[in-house]
Amino acid sequence: MPTFAFSGRTRTGEVITGERMADSIDAAMALLRRDQIRVTKIDKVKAKQKEKEGLLAFKKGVPSKSLAVFTRQFSVMIDAGLPLVQCLDILGRQEPHKMFAGTILKVREDVEAGASLADAMRKYPRAFDDLYTNMVAAGEAGGILDNILKRLATYIEKNVKLKSQVKSAMIYPVAVLVIAALVVAVILWKVIPTFAALFAGLGAELPMPTRVVIWISNQFIFIMPMLGVGIVVGGFALRQYYKTYRGRRVMDGSLLRLPILGLILRKIAVARFCRTLSTLLASGVPILDGLEITAKTSGNAIVEDAIMTTRSSIERGETVSGPLQATKVFPPMVTQMIGVGEATGALDMMLSKIADFYEEEVDTAVAGLLTLLEPVMISILGVIVGGIVISMYLPIFSLIEKLS
Repeated sequence: MPTFAFSGRTRTGEVITGERMADSIDAAMALLRRDQIRVTKIDKVKAKQKEKEGLLAFKKGVPSKSLAVFTRQFSVMIDAGLPLVQCLDILGRQEPHKMFAGTILKVREDVEAGASLADAMRKYPRAFDDLYTNMVAAGEAGGILDNILKRLATYIEKNVKLKSQVKSAMIYPVAVLVIAALVVAVILWKVIPTFAALFAGLGAELPMPTRVVIWISNQFIFIMPMLGVGIVVGGFALRQYYKTYRGRRVMDGSLLRLPILGLILRKIAVARFCRTLSTLLASGVPILDGLEITAKTSGNAIVEDAIMTTRSSIERGETVSGPLQATKVFPPMVTQMIGVGEATGALDMMLSKIADFYEEEVDTAVAGLLTLLEPVMISILGVIVGGIVISMYLPIFSLIEKLS
């Protein structure tokens, strides 16, 4: 269906511009007259221009926080009885994220032209993923769109909280490492050459640790560019390797096997799986579709393979808990509780309880990791800086002994 850009005036004389989808220019004019808009100019929007605008609009995607706020406000408006098009129009005009605001207004135009909300949102996958559109479609079909949007908002908010916990766990060690690197760089660049010149003038015999530090200081100007290039090239190579089928599974599997961090990542994966599948099942999405969507949003290739293996087993008539347990990715407690949920016919509620439990476990684990990292990182920084300082003072001690 072609799109027509128009400009015109409302009944109050306000100048208005926008776009409408219609079969023809006459149909677009009729739609605008129905909305009591007197058209002064209308033209067909070229397909290439429309496609270019869409690519620009969805290049970076929509921030999760913006999507959560939009969904929460949308659910409140629908619950209050406001018409769907009016809700989208209000939310689109007040959205601070310009690209997302444009997306919402385009969805409004599609809905106004006769498309369902889910179909209109499917055109913009960077803003509304499969999980979102499938739940909206289930809400429209069941006449419970306001409840579905509330569940979606809760799910997105919990997902944002989970991501922020992981980021907060990484901020402290990264900050300490960066500070340590800067301190060591300043010492090697400015302080060590001064000591080296002093020792050369005194003709002192330098011990091995001092000679090694002075050599590193002398090579510092050449080492740093090579180290920087090495980090960039290594990071790019790892990124390209991760994009391959084998590379993603090797790296994700290695992360899950790490001593402390691997346990936290596993708990995060379990919490996300249970929360996503619970939200989908409670919204009326079929379990096979729910598992496929959950696998895509798992964030880990090993977990994704385990979920898809389970889905294949369910297609053959098996239960959910048995195949999940056979993958050995999910803890026994999780599979046992899922089995109880299946037996009682309350799988969505049981998954929600598991998600709540593991989200609390993630909170505790992240707090414990931060508590453990603090003394470890300070000790590492102390050993590095202290080692350099001691190596520089060793020749001074030797000279004092000779003078005494």
